[in-house]
Amino acid sequence: MSLATRIDDINESHCEGAPAVQEALEKSAGAFRTIKEAAEQLDVPQHVLRFWETRFAQIRPIKRAGGRRYYRPEDVALLKGIKRLLHGQGYTIKGAQRVLRERGLRFVQSVGRGEAVVAAPSIQDADVDVQHVVLPAAEPLSPKQRAVLVDVLGDLQACREAIAHLRRLPESKAGS
Repeated sequence: MSLATRIDDINESHCEGAPAVQEALEKSAGAFRTIKEAAEQLDVPQHVLRFWETRFAQIRPIKRAGGRRYYRPEDVALLKGIKRLLHGQGYTIKGAQRVLRERGLRFVQSVGRGEAVVAAPSIQDADVDVQHVVLPAAEPLSPKQRAVLVDVLGDLQACREAIAHLRRLPESKAGS
């Protein structure tokens, strides 16, 4: 039976027809997606996906004759993860590349599927132009405020030293 015949049969058997037709036309979760379908699923323009392919070597859709792209489910999960890093978390492209490099492809795919959470970006990975931030003119610090800040700085330096010490411990001592 052809697809057109199946759609006609569904329309005749349902009063409102449209939802049934939509169900008949939807792809399974494991099906490949065209660039149009992937872009619609991610709610980004197609040219954004093409751009991401130039910036993230891990995005490798299957290309058929004529250059038509087909995205596997794991490609779509990776794209979702990249979108969440860039648009949801505020990472820069370099920051998202760093997450991919340090945490791996599977981690970013799990972020895309909602199975993992990524930490907020550090200042160098955030999509913020720090050089153009204008801070309001501040009053000079009082001696008491300066003393408090010196104490806080000392505490932060002690924390840094403690963390460095823990990182130097052998694996067996750190785990116990």
